[in-house]
Amino acid sequence: MTRPAGAWRAGVAVPQTVRVSRRSWGRVVGTALALASVVLTASCAPVPGTPISATSTATPSGEPAATITVTDAPAPTIAVTEAAPTPTALPPIEAGPAPTQRFSVQRREITVTRDGRSLRTVIFSPTASGPETPAGGFPLVLFSHGLLGSPEHYEASLRAVAAAGFVVAAPEYPYTSEGADEYNPVDLVNQPADASAVITAVLSLHTTAGDPLAGRLDPNRVAAMGHSAGGYTTMGLLAGFRDPRLRAAVVLAGASLGGSYADPAVPVLFVHGEADPVVPYTHGRAAYDYLPWPKAFLTVIDGGHTDFLERDSRAATAVTETVVDFLRAMLYGDIVALARIPGDATVEAVTRFESALDGAGRPPAGAR
Repeated sequence: MTRPAGAWRAGVAVPQTVRVSRRSWGRVVGTALALASVVLTASCAPVPGTPISATSTATPSGEPAATITVTDAPAPTIAVTEAAPTPTALPPIEAGPAPTQRFSVQRREITVTRDGRSLRTVIFSPTASGPETPAGGFPLVLFSHGLLGSPEHYEASLRAVAAAGFVVAAPEYPYTSEGADEYNPVDLVNQPADASAVITAVLSLHTTAGDPLAGRLDPNRVAAMGHSAGGYTTMGLLAGFRDPRLRAAVVLAGASLGGSYADPAVPVLFVHGEADPVVPYTHGRAAYDYLPWPKAFLTVIDGGHTDFLERDSRAATAVTETVVDFLRAMLYGDIVALARIPGDATVEAVTRFESALDGAGRPPAGAR
């Protein structure tokens, strides 16, 4: 994905009472505490910059998974009052080409609420024009920021993904964002449920008369992606707080948030710098090794926590092209994009790539 330019900023936690909901699955608290001990020495979100080149089971498309209330306003508030959707069978994605044109991108904001938590959410969407506009609507990609981050920190990257033919929704998490009144990194354990609520809220716009996204989303093509703490959040959507609507996931410099994996499988692309000083490379590798599903791992040789996002380099270009083609393959069923991935991800002396996207890679015994 295209990356913002800039430097990381140090962050210090403010002690406070940990807010953990009943659905935050206590078994992941230890994992979150371990993560907090790693990341408190550095924040996880880049400063905004200029983009480089453009990158299970589910709820039936006609039925929202939760009770939705939409208030009429320029930036509507959508209240999600139920938990994750009830699993039903996802229809198969038919093989077909993803758009190759670059769409113009619109930006808007909504507010999503659940259980007293408020999430300002920025939505980047392609304009519905051009010969390659998908007849069934655009896929949705949920993006989660890193600690002390915000959607704006990644805006250049998210606009580039949207321009490739995806609606991108980026929530600002209430206790780990740059604008948090009470910063608490351990609240990360609640973020998978937040992310799931945002997916529900954004998909509800598909059937909201008069909304700019009415009729323009495909509720059966949803992926999650995140950087650093957002990568942990993404992994939480696959295990401890499973969102059955996900078709694919991208984990950038993240690792496991705990929990177990249960089929149906979700393909996952991991991207990690070999010299990451914030989330150690070994943590990302462990998450990859124990995942029992189709998966791939792009290693940035000697890469850090953010340089593959924020520098105009061969590594950044490789990450951009790999992520976009992965999303094209998994959400559009584009087999040509799938075939391009090994070439996208392999740059001599810059990156290494390994893939078990055919499902051949299995974790050690007992990994589930």
